[in-house]
Amino acid sequence: MDTYKTIASESVGEYEVKRSRFIATLRPVKSQEEAVDFINEMKKKYWDARHNCSAYVIGDRGEITRCSDDGEPPGTAGRPMLEVLLNEGLSNVCVVVTRYFGGVLLGTGGLVRAYRQSLKEGIRNARIETVRECFSCELKSDYTLAGKLKYLIESPPFILADTLYEEEVIFKFLVSCEEFEKAQNIITDATNGRLVIERIEKTDHRGG
Repeated sequence: MDTYKTIASESVGEYEVKRSRFIATLRPVKSQEEAVDFINEMKKKYWDARHNCSAYVIGDRGEITRCSDDGEPPGTAGRPMLEVLLNEGLSNVCVVVTRYFGGVLLGTGGLVRAYRQSLKEGIRNARIETVRECFSCELKSDYTLAGKLKYLIESPPFILADTLYEEEVIFKFLVSCEEFEKAQNIITDATNGRLVIERIEKTDHRGG
C-alpha cells in the first residue's frame, strides 16, 4: 500500500480527572527531528507542568515509533499514547500530553486511562486525511492525440493538475506509485506505444 492516515494540522484535546488536567497537543511531522523539536517546543510552552509525555509515529508505514513517560511511572503514559496512535492507523504525527497535577494520585490504571483519553480527545478534534504517495508526471503530445489523452487523464488512475497548450500539449498530472505501471499501460495502448509518461518526482497527494 502507498497510503497512510495523518492529521491535517495541529490539534488540541483536553481531559480532566480528580483535578488533574491533561492537555494533548498533536502535530503532523515528517521526521524524528521535527518530532523532537515539537516535543521541546511543548516543554518550553508548558514549562510549569509536572509532566510533558510524548509519542510519535514516523514513516509511510509507521517504521519509526518512540514514546516517553517523562517522569510518570513506566508504561503509564508514553506507551498507552503510542498504542492509540497505532490503533488509529496514524503516521507522521507526534503528540505531547501535558499534565498539571491536581493533588490526587490517580494510580497506574488511572494514569493510563487519562493519557489515552486526552489523546483520543485530540484526535477527535483533528481533521484526519489520507495521504497517497504519488509520482508527479508529464506527458507531451501533438495536437492530434490531445483530445483523446485529455479524456483519459481526466479519469482514474490519473489526477490531472494542468494542461499547457504550447508547440505541444503538455499534461501535468499525478499517479499513485502503485498504479504507475497501470497508467503507463493505458497511455501505451492509447497511443500504440508512441508516448511514454515522464516521471518528475515523488510527492504526496492529500485528501479527506
